[in-house]
Amino acid sequence: MPAEMTTSAAWPPYLDEATLDTLIRQWLAEDIGPGDVTTEATVPLNRQARGLFLAKASGIIAGLQVATRVFQIVDPHVHLTWHQADGSRVTAGTIFGTVEGPARSLLMAERLVLNLMQRMSGIATATYHLVERVRPYGTKVLDTRKTAPGLRLLDKWAVRLGGGTNHRLGLYDMILIKDNHIVAAGGIREAIEAAHRYCAQRQLTLPIEIEAQSLEDVDAILTTGGVDWILLDNFARRLPDGTLDVEPLRKAVQRIDGRFHTEASGNITLETAAAIAATGVEAISSGALTHSVRALDLSLELTL
Repeated sequence: MPAEMTTSAAWPPYLDEATLDTLIRQWLAEDIGPGDVTTEATVPLNRQARGLFLAKASGIIAGLQVATRVFQIVDPHVHLTWHQADGSRVTAGTIFGTVEGPARSLLMAERLVLNLMQRMSGIATATYHLVERVRPYGTKVLDTRKTAPGLRLLDKWAVRLGGGTNHRLGLYDMILIKDNHIVAAGGIREAIEAAHRYCAQRQLTLPIEIEAQSLEDVDAILTTGGVDWILLDNFARRLPDGTLDVEPLRKAVQRIDGRFHTEASGNITLETAAAIAATGVEAISSGALTHSVRALDLSLELTL
């Protein structure tokens, strides 16, 4: 049976049900292998059970649609009812869903469901807190490619559910010229001009972003032009006394003066985000949202 939900969050443009199903089958094969020997050994074949999804910590729930597909692939006879929607806030102690069906099927799906939902909810929750911190300044919160291999699409979706903005998905959908590219290309102008030649030869229309590490780099980029974004990396710097100096970032944003989109990276935390956003930078990016995930504590409690 299909799951029931109060509200269904839209699928992100980079993921569809067929792609998700392929990933889920790989993950199930990794976990179950030739069979769940514990469940097969101890649980009667025809036993029915009911489970309650419990939030043991407060945060943003994410991954409900993913959990639905896991259960349906394991056993189409499993019935789910969600009392919350993807991207909604819950407090500790909230029962946010119920599941009913063959006990063996619930037990086989349980760990994969919780692993994915806890990770996605942790990412969504961290993103939400960062978004709220910079909301007064209208600053966007961007994600990065610092995701877990094999989980990028879900990591990105979780950022989206937490109110963040997906940046590039991979190495193929945006030209992002980092410091090492600049060195290998022979300089800022050479890298930008080479990117334009590449796009022209292949008839590609891709956004171009380039990293700056100093005000001199910013000036060189402004002189050359031909980009969409300037990535201001580590322009907000920790001083020896532990305070954060944002003046270099403020000066860079003032020099750019709206000619290009601006993104700040480096030293982005909940404690520093507001000061960085107050410089007028358009967006901040944080790899910690996805590479240092603190899972949200969720559980599934079965009853007969």
